[in-house]
Amino acid sequence: MKEFKFKINGVEYTAAVEEIENGLTEVTVNGQKYQVETEKKAAPVKVAAPKPAAAPAAAPAAAPKAAPAAAPVAGGAKVVSPLPGSVIKVMVSEGQAVKKGDVLLQLESMKMANDIAAENDGTVKQILVAAGQTVMQDDVLMVLG
Repeated sequence: MKEFKFKINGVEYTAAVEEIENGLTEVTVNGQKYQVETEKKAAPVKVAAPKPAAAPAAAPAAAPKAAPAAAPVAGGAKVVSPLPGSVIKVMVSEGQAVKKGDVLLQLESMKMANDIAAENDGTVKQILVAAGQTVMQDDVLMVLG
């Protein structure tokens, strides 16, 4: 059994991977059990953190939850999150032309703002996240054409 401790937006979580069998993994997050499907190849297990029962008094009000993102457009270059965190600001809009190195969005992780830049020239085909949304490592943030 592996146990992980982490913080999301100032809230502490403990996750334990308890059992792996035939592509199913049992994960316990703060005492709540989840059954997670995993790929056959060795890949990290991703668990969406449950929302805390009550937000700390000093925390700002949570942004409204964005509608579930549509599936990424096929044929485009996917921009993925290099680390888990919270989207601070999306700097581009769909249809906008971008050059390699242009900042696409800012992601807050471990109380640091991280600029996510375009790896190639292209056009923003689809934006899959909104400001205030929490993302995990390797989540697709947007698609460039």
